[in-house]
Amino acid sequence: MTSVIDKDMLALLEAVVGIKNELLYIREYFHPLLKGEIYLSDEQVCEMLHISKRTLQQYRNDGLIPFIKLERKILFRESDICKVLEDNYQR
Repeated sequence: MTSVIDKDMLALLEAVVGIKNELLYIREYFHPLLKGEIYLSDEQVCEMLHISKRTLQQYRNDGLIPFIKLERKILFRESDICKVLEDNYQR
């Protein structure tokens, strides 16, 4: 009888861990839209462009990438990042 309970508890625990992992994935990669826009953190932009935080800071200082500053938080519109990439595309 205890092995059946142990198996049931193990299955329940695995299901809970699976749900937790799904929620963490959703929190990391799916952001709510605000007026149809997705806003990204500096970490996400760095990962997307394969650049360091220092390089992103330099791009901001040089005016290459538009950004929004709220208090001490910097955000980037995904559409602005895409536009910068498209505008600078060279064949």
